Amino acid sequence: MKAVLFDLDNTLIDFMRMKKISCEAAISAMVDGGLELDKDEAYKLLFDLYGVHGIEHQQIFQKFLEKATGKVDYRVLSKGITAYRRMQAGYLEPYPRVRSTLIELKKKGLALGIVSDAPRMRAWLRLAEMGLTDFFDFVVTLEDTGHEKPSVLPFKAAMKQLNLTAEEILFVGDNPERDIKGAQKLGIKTALAKYGQLFPDKNIKADFELKNISELLKIV
Repeated sequence: MKAVLFDLDNTLIDFMRMKKISCEAAISAMVDGGLELDKDEAYKLLFDLYGVHGIEHQQIFQKFLEKATGKVDYRVLSKGITAYRRMQAGYLEPYPRVRSTLIELKKKGLALGIVSDAPRMRAWLRLAEMGLTDFFDFVVTLEDTGHEKPSVLPFKAAMKQLNLTAEEILFVGDNPERDIKGAQKLGIKTALAKYGQLFPDKNIKADFELKNISELLKIV
């Protein structure tokens, strides 16, 4: 094993904790700003829209207001976005033992990289906000290939950066359908981040399962 590749959100970053808290703050701010909707109903509608358009959708609050009220009230929208961003900055953090595990992996001489479906700037900003940027030799994002996982193209782009074969790489991710399936298509060994998994899939089996990211040290 010469390299370990990671998914970013829900593998290194406790992304959904941040997302839920930030969205709760945004809903409260929009209701306080004049949105006539029950907070619980609004929260459910927002996450229903995330389910349709993707958790990274850039215009989600505009779509939410259009769905909820039939129009975009920019006074209400601005309050929601401001509250979301303020809360996001305070709650974006890595999972326990991420930093110490990355330190030990680097000590072992392993190359480390990221393969993420997040936009390039968002991926780098998240790493920088958590002080993790210098651990990684490269980051492959959606802009690099134009394809999301489980397409093999993001994984091939990472292999090209590493100049390694599939047998020399381990990929760690939380989503069986996107992360594990995509890596396995190329013969890359996989580890499922059970601690961050949101979407179970009994039909896709990783080579390893991690209850804590530090268990990687036993594998490599």
